Amino acid sequence: MGAAAGVGTLAGFTPTKFAIGQQAKVRVGTLLPYSGTYARLGEAITNAMQMRFAQSKEMIGSREIELIKLDSEAAPPKATENTSKLINSEKVDFLVGPVHSGVAMAMAKIAREEGVMTIIPNAGADQITGPLCAPNIFRSSFSNWQPGYPMGRVLGAEGKKRVVLCYWNYGAGQQSAQGFKDGFAESGGEIIKEIGVPFPEVEFQSVLSEIASLKPDAVYTFFAGGGAVKFVKDWAAAGLKDSGIELTGSGFLTEGVTEAQGAAAEGLRTTLHYADTLDNDVNNVFRRNYKEMWGSEADVYAVQGYDAAEMIRVALEATDGDTGAKDDMIKAIENTVYDSPRGPFKLSAAHNPVQNFYLRKVVNGVNEVQSIAVEALSDPAKGCRLG
Repeated sequence: MGAAAGVGTLAGFTPTKFAIGQQAKVRVGTLLPYSGTYARLGEAITNAMQMRFAQSKEMIGSREIELIKLDSEAAPPKATENTSKLINSEKVDFLVGPVHSGVAMAMAKIAREEGVMTIIPNAGADQITGPLCAPNIFRSSFSNWQPGYPMGRVLGAEGKKRVVLCYWNYGAGQQSAQGFKDGFAESGGEIIKEIGVPFPEVEFQSVLSEIASLKPDAVYTFFAGGGAVKFVKDWAAAGLKDSGIELTGSGFLTEGVTEAQGAAAEGLRTTLHYADTLDNDVNNVFRRNYKEMWGSEADVYAVQGYDAAEMIRVALEATDGDTGAKDDMIKAIENTVYDSPRGPFKLSAAHNPVQNFYLRKVVNGVNEVQSIAVEALSDPAKGCRLG
């Protein structure tokens, strides 16, 4: 992925408008992390996009697709400059990205102003499909609210009455916690304590001591990556795994990190819109093809990239590759309903996925599907005036 650190282009390639002729390639700009902590996520998204385009022989609506990759570095301060570079200098027809919600907030503002077709393959900031929603902006992943809500529903239905929330105290953590609260409130349960941990702090000893003293029925958490590994291992080391207090979280608590968490992760339950063991024909073929093409296992990030590419394919197919026909492309994406590796997929009026969320349990290091926690869950999209 070395070339992805900058913008990859074809030397001397300047024509971008469909009117110039069908030899002009459709330019898809990706603003994703190709270095640093989140590089693996950016690579998985990009790999799956390339796979989906390859399955269409990279010829959609009589035009080839060219990826122009720019490293977001998951750096919000650079987001405005990087987005402007792809839109105004590289003249991309589609903008895909980012992973980081802070980057997404800046990117979405420019995308709204410029009107470029934009697909967000990971960043879950609720505002993107809330007050910042726009006709040209779509999401192929989730809102931060979505994964929390079903776990609240699950614990409430099981009779859990007293729950502690513990999360990184920034946008994603706060919004995930709100989703849980909304789901849990339906059962009349009580949130006895909210513990906001400064992001990206990973020293949890005092937090775990406080949780132990509160003796809740369960804990709902939002941590990911290295923070999730540390929290789960520290939880077990503190003796809480066998204390009768159930540790739960959004799916990112265990997604992609169970190997690093080891035995400490066994039995953990989470909710997410995807799981490796989803047994449907589309997912089985998707996982096989991804491993054959890239030599690694697909994950939720790959699924989100795959579906981002599918949205682009649908838009181009509907217009025979005419990227100037934005109204027709928007309508085509809005109306798309298909079977994704994650299950049934369609978009809400706010352009956020309406999708199943699965209750998962770590068994022998694998996030195994236990049930559908909530079927066809739509984000509340508060403040969005689309539709």
